Amino acid sequence: MKLQPDPTNAPFINAYEPGWIAVNGEKYTGALIVSSEGSCLPWSATCFEELHGAHFEELIQTRPELVIFGSGVQLRFPRPLWIASLIQAGIGVETMDTPAACRTYNVLASEGRRVIAALLAPDAI
Repeated sequence: MKLQPDPTNAPFINAYEPGWIAVNGEKYTGALIVSSEGSCLPWSATCFEELHGAHFEELIQTRPELVIFGSGVQLRFPRPLWIASLIQAGIGVETMDTPAACRTYNVLASEGRRVIAALLAPDAI
């Protein structure tokens, strides 16, 4: 699916297909963290089955308002213990499948919100 950007300085998720996600026209094939504050970085998470709390603790550093967790092709919720550090820091967490997370991130980033999309490996889309 091809997406169209709104004017903003935040990285924009341009497209996604099985095997990759494009951010600002560059294709990524692994799990990644896209921040409305301007960064797009690989995420140390590899797949849902190997997630743990430290993966989500990585996201606290930029102090977003909201973390959108893209769980892959299907909606799978993180264990409460994994996201406890985010909740204790006052950071909201929303879980959705990765395609929905990509679209939601773009909308919120275009509104100027401090949001992070933590997207599991796109090969699961």
